[in-house]
Amino acid sequence: MMPTTTTIQLFVFMLAGFVGFQTISRIPPLLHTPLMAATNAISGISLVASLVLAGTDRGVFAIVLGTTAVACASANVFGGFLITDRMLAMFRRTAAVKDVKED
Repeated sequence: MMPTTTTIQLFVFMLAGFVGFQTISRIPPLLHTPLMAATNAISGISLVASLVLAGTDRGVFAIVLGTTAVACASANVFGGFLITDRMLAMFRRTAAVKDVKED
């Protein structure tokens, strides 16, 4: 019996989650900031893909799913940049942080 496409996609999703968890758990804390920057870039790629899906003419379900994906990916990208900025603010001098807060 041949596995269905959905079964294969579910298997790939689970395998990607496992490999991602194993990879992230072995990263030293010193490299968390560059890792977050790379993750933001990957989130940007998923945002572009969701925009493509939302723009296709494959029915109402594809448009709704694409629009939902655009909203989720946008929140992920903007939230990632905000968190990265807050992490980098910990390493700025106090005077530079005061100037940023005044603007």
